[in-house]
Amino acid sequence: MTDTTSSPPTCDVDGTCYCPLTGVISTLSRKYAMQLVSIIGAHDSLRFAEIEDHLSSASTSTISKRLDEFEEAGLVSRTQYNEIPPRVEYALTDEGDEVRMRLDPLLEWATTEN
Repeated sequence: MTDTTSSPPTCDVDGTCYCPLTGVISTLSRKYAMQLVSIIGAHDSLRFAEIEDHLSSASTSTISKRLDEFEEAGLVSRTQYNEIPPRVEYALTDEGDEVRMRLDPLLEWATTEN
């Protein structure tokens, strides 16, 4: 839902407006969100079971929920193949790959700080 009020966005003391980050932070702050972006981004595409193997501490329902949220946000594409047994693969979209690339410096910083 779009905000139709005409009030200016709230900005920091120096005038920097962080409002555009609200949606990004909301999406990426959810449990296992950043890990999923990194895991999927490290591969061309992954099946659900492969994602579960890489993220064994997460429940199936949490992974499924994050993937649905990412698909809705345009970060992940879901491709279903008409095969028996059914096959579904997940891959980062261009926007999802950009998010992953922007997370890389944060990951690098986190690993050097510990």
